[in-house]
Amino acid sequence: MNATIFLEIGSGSGCVSAFAGKILDTSTLYLTTDINYRACNCTRRTGSQNNVTLDAIQTSFTQALHSRLKNSVDIICFNPPYVPTVSTEVSEAQDLRGIEGSWAGGSDGMQVTNIFLSVVHELLSFNGRFYLVALKENNIPEIQSRMKTLYQLESKIVLSRRAGREHLSIVRFKRALPGLS
Repeated sequence: MNATIFLEIGSGSGCVSAFAGKILDTSTLYLTTDINYRACNCTRRTGSQNNVTLDAIQTSFTQALHSRLKNSVDIICFNPPYVPTVSTEVSEAQDLRGIEGSWAGGSDGMQVTNIFLSVVHELLSFNGRFYLVALKENNIPEIQSRMKTLYQLESKIVLSRRAGREHLSIVRFKRALPGLS
């Protein structure tokens, strides 16, 4: 796929974006966001060490650049905080912008993810793809159904793996073709 803009939400170490930079076109713009400034610094270093320019922006989701990216992102990756936790842990972790924010997902693990799911369709280019990491407990079929019904985004589980006690999947979303259901 020819990608003009690649975006990773919650980049953490920057490994996903650096890997993408090694396999995608060199003319692609690699943007990453994270609410934690240490994660942004780490992302920049990871990119540098892998000879990939990663533009790391400290912001929540795409808050600082949402209007500029409307309908223009070709690939979006999001490995959200998906672990089910108490809701207060999510709020505190996000407010403090600490390491806990990388895993605390709320009662069903979807508290943070749901915020981004409601805007991802505004960012995707016509042929764009959105890759979401989800835990089995996040109710993947419900996520897929909701994204199809509300935003006309078709989806497919492209990879499933067990990591310790976690059953993880990567779900790929794309715009539904007009006239097909």
